[in-house]
Amino acid sequence: MKEDTVVYLAEDGGLQRALFCVLPSWGQSNTLKQPMDDCDNTLIFEARFESGNLQKLTVRPDLFTNKHTQWYYFQVTNTQAGIVYRFTIVNFTKPASLYNRGMRPLFYSEKEAKAHNIGWQRIGDQIKYYRNNLEQDGHHYFSLTWMFQFPHNKDTCYFAHCYPYTYTNLQKYLSSINNDSVRSKFCKIRVLCHTSARNMVYVLTITSPLKNSDSRKVHPGETNSSWIMKGFLNYILGDSSDAQLLQDTFVFKVVPMLNPDGVIVGNYWCSLAGQDLNHTYTSLLKESFPSVWYTWNMIHRLMENREVILYCDRHGHSKKENIFMYGCDGSDRCKALYLQQRIFPLMLSKNCPDKFSFSACKFNIQKSKEGTGRVVMWKMGIRNSFTTEATFCGSTLGNKQGTHFNTIDLESMGYHFCDSLLDYCDPDQTKYYQCLKELEEMKKHINLEKVHDDSDTSLKEIALDPES
Repeated sequence: MKEDTVVYLAEDGGLQRALFCVLPSWGQSNTLKQPMDDCDNTLIFEARFESGNLQKLTVRPDLFTNKHTQWYYFQVTNTQAGIVYRFTIVNFTKPASLYNRGMRPLFYSEKEAKAHNIGWQRIGDQIKYYRNNLEQDGHHYFSLTWMFQFPHNKDTCYFAHCYPYTYTNLQKYLSSINNDSVRSKFCKIRVLCHTSARNMVYVLTITSPLKNSDSRKVHPGETNSSWIMKGFLNYILGDSSDAQLLQDTFVFKVVPMLNPDGVIVGNYWCSLAGQDLNHTYTSLLKESFPSVWYTWNMIHRLMENREVILYCDRHGHSKKENIFMYGCDGSDRCKALYLQQRIFPLMLSKNCPDKFSFSACKFNIQKSKEGTGRVVMWKMGIRNSFTTEATFCGSTLGNKQGTHFNTIDLESMGYHFCDSLLDYCDPDQTKYYQCLKELEEMKKHINLEKVHDDSDTSLKEIALDPES
């Protein structure tokens, strides 16, 4: 292990907080700069906390990589109210960004939270995302800049790319379930495996005590997916009649955080091995990718004894608005399978028309995606195998058009997912056949050949193509 490598360790046992084994220096002294006196107005930056990410004017790449600079989350102290500050982060690598389409950074003030109960809020003026003059190995860098005035003097504030959701947040949430005499009866929490850094990967089995779905989050910086997961769990563990029906009907296997190592150290995309875990499902390297291997093995064993109705992993999307899904068509030209893959996403769009965009959904398999969980599970025989993508920004649909998503919006998607699952499996298949009929009509106006051959084209884009 290299000197000053960042490693986090969770001890074996129950639901415990992650422990910091090595304080990260990232080339800096561990002694923080402090103001010289009360007249010193220097802003003090800090990111050496769970999920934090910032170094000087740059976002730290995912550990053991030289890329994936997207997630930022840092603290600012010694603030001065009434002064206009310009913040600029100079080493983003993606050419396109939602910041140029209305997205704004997130801001949290401890004084605002204490005095007015105001949490994370969107802020910033003159927000720009542009290519700068920096480059490395022929690759150009991009800058994000914004201007802002702090609301209070001597405040402790935070900036973030998306609403943070840490490993500690997850453990506290799971502890509350475990300590609840009602919810713990139909939600059993177990340790699926340990990561390379010995953090625990949990699996939840949710069903009636007398008694298949699967859901999980992969990329650490895509915290919007964690909020959707929380909403899903809040609803399915609730006391409504629909929640009870779901518990009676299904066995849910939920892996709420597949990559806790990456979450803890503030990575955006990768594990501590410097790998995108979502592209390792064809790997047999159990020691290198334990959470993926044990998840695959769990589902494989489940499928030996019962049908798995649906698989879904959850992600965040940095270039598109709304929430949408990726499915699997493969090379099979069967009309029934073509339509069947689209029924659940279409139901979801009807249940959540102001957030979920069916027209943005794609169902083809690119060669580069063949190692992903969605594709591997589909090839194992799970007909409904999806990736849910949630924007970091907001909606272009209905009453939510032009707004940013907040945590309540994201959590509500968990409820709509459950509602759509009930519609999909309802013995009264009226809604099912209504969606099927609608898809058949839609298919008449779409060139089926192009849907299968053009993996980068969505239904909406094809429908707008005059040649189709």
